Amino acid sequence: MESSSTTSHGGGRREATRQKLYEAAVTLIAEQGFSATTVDEIAERAGVAKGTVYYNFASKSVLFEELLRHGVGLLTASLREAAEETARRGGGKVDALDAMIRAGLVFIDRYPAFTQLYVAELWRTNRAWQSTLMVVRQQAVAVVEDVLRDGVRGGEFSAEIDVPLTAAALVGMVLVAALDWKSFQPERSLDDVHAALSRLLQGRVSGRRP
Repeated sequence: MESSSTTSHGGGRREATRQKLYEAAVTLIAEQGFSATTVDEIAERAGVAKGTVYYNFASKSVLFEELLRHGVGLLTASLREAAEETARRGGGKVDALDAMIRAGLVFIDRYPAFTQLYVAELWRTNRAWQSTLMVVRQQAVAVVEDVLRDGVRGGEFSAEIDVPLTAAALVGMVLVAALDWKSFQPERSLDDVHAALSRLLQGRVSGRRP
């Protein structure tokens, strides 16, 4: 999973190694589960020595926790950029939400294994990284909440909407619809899925016709 940050030459090498480890870990854990995946397998898949894993991460659990932070951080950045770009173009808040839906679908299309893993972990409550998962989840949802609140203040959305729950529902809609798309309807294009969710957004949030 690629990072959008820039680093020094030495930092760039370390970041590249961490990227390899993220890719290896997310693929293996998605395939066979966290408990069944070993550090040896992660190192082998990444093409590095086992010691390199421990040099970068104290343990497999820490690696996975950082993977969650990294992946959801990329998603959050994508959502925020979509909203900001819409604002720069003079679009309204419904337009911003629509752009965020597309950004979410693009992210999931690019990182399906991470998305599958992330959604699965949301349902588990006995993990050491549960608190981290809740924090990074809220970071992504908060971006949507901000757009909704701005829309309420501007009169574009009803003042009666429950902002936190609506934001969570929109994020959940994208995640679940995209996983269904990837698992059961892969013949559909990203544009096709986005159009369907866009029509739902227009009807359920703004009241406008699609």
